[in-house]
Amino acid sequence: MKSLLHITNGDSFTTRLKSLDVKGDIITWREMLCEGKTLCNVGSESFWKTRFEFLNRNYKVSKSWFVEKTLKEYRSLCNHKQQDQIVLWFEYDLFCQINMLAVLSWLKTHRRHAEISLVCSGKEDESDKLYALNELSDEKLLSLYKNRIKLTQDDIEFADYVWQLYCSDNPMRLENIITHNAFQFQYLSDALRVHLKRFPTIKNGLNELENRILLTVEEQKPESKKELLGELLSDQGYYGFGDTQYERIITSLRPLLGSVNPLKLTKKGKQVLANQMNYYSQIRDNQQYLGGSLKYNFLYNSTTDRILKL
Repeated sequence: MKSLLHITNGDSFTTRLKSLDVKGDIITWREMLCEGKTLCNVGSESFWKTRFEFLNRNYKVSKSWFVEKTLKEYRSLCNHKQQDQIVLWFEYDLFCQINMLAVLSWLKTHRRHAEISLVCSGKEDESDKLYALNELSDEKLLSLYKNRIKLTQDDIEFADYVWQLYCSDNPMRLENIITHNAFQFQYLSDALRVHLKRFPTIKNGLNELENRILLTVEEQKPESKKELLGELLSDQGYYGFGDTQYERIITSLRPLLGSVNPLKLTKKGKQVLANQMNYYSQIRDNQQYLGGSLKYNFLYNSTTDRILKL
């Protein structure tokens, strides 16, 4: 009889999956590889060291928390060697898709004989809404599970290849992946598209998300940071970020934000938003990585949707 292992995208869905009474053990992938520096060799000592340094420096994650929450769960994954069927539960957004690539890269190396399948939520009805797994009914989740996508060796090789590109020091090769994705990853191209939009634009030195924050402040005039976060979280397309990620971006834009209650742009903030001033030199951080690439070594041309190397 075949044995099952489920790998989920986070704790809240792990709790939900347990309630569905689906057979098999469950491992939670507790990472946010869409942020900070990543190395190709998922699970290696250097990989986890790099990740801890980023999370500790930028999100004040303690060593004990990292060991307890992330490494212990990863070691549990390593110890699950007998399962011949592995089911991945991920979502359509950048946050999930990058984690998914890393997991598939690891599985390609360490579980090469397992049958790997994917449950990926996103467009689930006639509306334009993209659904997270936890937004779906039990009936819908079980239907997705029953009709899960069995990944071929070619799919897994492709995912590993995209992961290698994501971890490389040049994001430009990802542009080809966006237009030549003939594999069973329906949302990957859209996720990679928004990844490239995280590099600073030529127009004003801010990326798409940073510009969107300024625009939201200017147009919506939120009464507080909490209200701003609510606006950003409710309509973020393919990013899939959490409030702590947005808070970090807002902090980096603090010189462009004047009063806090209500939030307003400073004069400089308005000039940057109107593309009358380029903020690149002021916001540049030579320690900031997106995957394997330094964020400020590249520019995004929003007119052509292409990346340029500085």
